[in-house]
Amino acid sequence: MTNLEKLTARFPFLERLAALPRPVLLGAAAGLVALVIVSLLWLRGPEYKVLFSNLQDKDGGAIVSALGKLNVPYRFNNNGSAILVPGDQVHATRMMLAEQGLPQGGGVGFELMDNPQFGASQFAEQVTYQRAVEGELARSIEAMHSVETARVHLAIPKQTLFVRDRKQPTASVLLNLSPGRSMTDGQIAAIAWLIASSVPGLNADQVSIVDQSGRLLSSGGNLDGLGQQQTHLKFTEELEQRLGARIISILTPVVGRNNVHAQVSAEVDFAQREQTSEVYRPNQKPDEAAIRSEQTNKTAQAGSQTASGIPGALSNEPPSQPVAPITAPNQAANATGNQPGAVVLNPTSQTQNATINYELDRTISHIKNAVGAINRLSVAVVVNYTEDENGTPAPLSAEIMQQINTLVREAIGFSAERGDSLNVVNSLFSDAEPALPVWKDPDIIALAKILGQYFLLFIALMLIWFKGIKPFLTALQQQKKTEIANQQALIRKEEEARKAKAEEPVKHDHYEDNLRVVKALAAQDPRAVAMVLRTWMNEHDGK
Repeated sequence: MTNLEKLTARFPFLERLAALPRPVLLGAAAGLVALVIVSLLWLRGPEYKVLFSNLQDKDGGAIVSALGKLNVPYRFNNNGSAILVPGDQVHATRMMLAEQGLPQGGGVGFELMDNPQFGASQFAEQVTYQRAVEGELARSIEAMHSVETARVHLAIPKQTLFVRDRKQPTASVLLNLSPGRSMTDGQIAAIAWLIASSVPGLNADQVSIVDQSGRLLSSGGNLDGLGQQQTHLKFTEELEQRLGARIISILTPVVGRNNVHAQVSAEVDFAQREQTSEVYRPNQKPDEAAIRSEQTNKTAQAGSQTASGIPGALSNEPPSQPVAPITAPNQAANATGNQPGAVVLNPTSQTQNATINYELDRTISHIKNAVGAINRLSVAVVVNYTEDENGTPAPLSAEIMQQINTLVREAIGFSAERGDSLNVVNSLFSDAEPALPVWKDPDIIALAKILGQYFLLFIALMLIWFKGIKPFLTALQQQKKTEIANQQALIRKEEEARKAKAEEPVKHDHYEDNLRVVKALAAQDPRAVAMVLRTWMNEHDGK
């Protein structure tokens, strides 16, 4: 057996391929060689990585043009929304494009101010500046991971000198979030404060934020009735759940897990109130009084001197040294009358005025009540029975119930002045309903039905294959093998007959009969005859 026969015997499909026309074989070989060459080139080529993705058409065109000028190879991916370059050139290419201001991110920023227009009006300059601020804010917001693109609109009123005509600026933001991403309350508040801190006079509660689905993420302090009601309801529910969790958390170590249930109902005051009061009170004790100012005025006036005695020279003489009544040697003489030349002093008059100004005890209070104050709490707690030594459920003692009551009061911040109510009940919990068996669970039944349908379909396909298609193919293949074996046996018999005829020349020559048989076989199955002839030719070449 030659090598070719061994190869065809090991791989029967090569024998069938050899029977195909030569042009078909040449085309298939050329295609296989081309596929191998392309695969080798692809494997040896550089690995491409994403340079930029989710680009707008304008930025994409500018980047492609710049890459062509830089002689950097590139490809497109994700339906053209991403540009890929060789992995070892990603960072260098990004820096070169950033030097050219690419990509611009679909917006404009302060680069609008780089080329001022000569002769532009003040209004045009103001609009350009506002556009630049909006673009810069949008770029800052797009730096967040959850945000793909953002648009910012600022409504800045015209400045006026009249206070009553002044209006507060407002802002609105449209966010295009990444697929499967959402914004948390903290991120929304951060965006609002970012914009408010970038625009003079803008408050964070004047910023409205909306996503690409039209959902209102931040109302800018202008909640309508329904939105405000939903916000209040959410706050109340969170408060009740938090207080209920406190009760269960503090009582679980005492009574055990699943042996306590608590329900809290809270009345919350969402009204916003401001109160300013000015109170005047009397001064405190005299020794503690606060004196602002004190003024004392004292006036003293002595008596006048009158001349007395005989008119003449004596009366015109200067008066002698006055003598006070208390030091006079002879008060009796003074009492009887004035001696000639004596001076009489009138009594002294004194006046004292005191003015004291006290500080007023004045108190000014400005009270702003916080929104969400608790007006009243209603708490209901149910505690399960405990088990005694025999395993029989028994109620808790009064002492333990009092301790539980005290713990609950401290946990929720109970206030009798506020009108809070608390009820702690010790009751036997009913046994939990037994779980449904697996075969009765509706979800399991529905899943079993779906799996059963696919299983029946699989069984049907297997039956069709094993009972119909596979036996038919086996019988067809067996029939073909049988025909080939019969033809080969017939050919061998003809060869044996030909050899026997050559050895026995005296016998009758059946050449004509054999020729007719061979022609009949060639007409019935020319492929088998060709295979026999090819075998003869191979044997002849081998010899």
